[in-house]
Amino acid sequence: MQNSLQDYIPKSSIPQVLRLLEHDNLTVIIKKERKTRHGDYRQMPDGKHQITINSNLNAYRFLITLIHEIAHFEAYKTYGRFIKPHGVEWKRSFQHLMLPFLNPGIFPSTILPLLANHFKNPKASSDTDTELALALKQFDPPNGKIYVFEVPFGTTFKIYNGRIFRKGHKRVKRHECIELKTGKMYLFNPNAEVEIIN
Repeated sequence: MQNSLQDYIPKSSIPQVLRLLEHDNLTVIIKKERKTRHGDYRQMPDGKHQITINSNLNAYRFLITLIHEIAHFEAYKTYGRFIKPHGVEWKRSFQHLMLPFLNPGIFPSTILPLLANHFKNPKASSDTDTELALALKQFDPPNGKIYVFEVPFGTTFKIYNGRIFRKGHKRVKRHECIELKTGKMYLFNPNAEVEIIN
């Protein structure tokens, strides 16, 4: 990737982000899209720390993902390595780091209330917050996909790896979907992105 990190985040967030990244042993690498994650954090064998983020995220989702991963680094530094990946220490770090970014100079005013609500108790993935994920999706370029909760009952659809499912009933939060090839039933998060088969 030739582009610098600054090309991927809202311009007004750049000074604060650069301050957070002022660590000699922390690097950020921008990767091609990975279907199963937006980003990740790991400690390398040489003791340095690395964050990777997908290049295809819109600026707001990229910023949230970046701060999410920096929070892993900060939680590790503060509390040590024997903490749960998305436990209370990480949540505290994420809330603390994200707070200065929650302002209308950085995020659109339509998203701010949803972010404020999300950060009362941040989840391992912002994608599990259906309302926030839907609000963030409007800033993505069109990709011909829709969310599972928008798929009509009984309709067939495919997911990123080509597997084909038929939409079933909704449980409390997730949707039952039958894989046509195996007949097995799977539960889908409402905002899993899928492609309808005509």
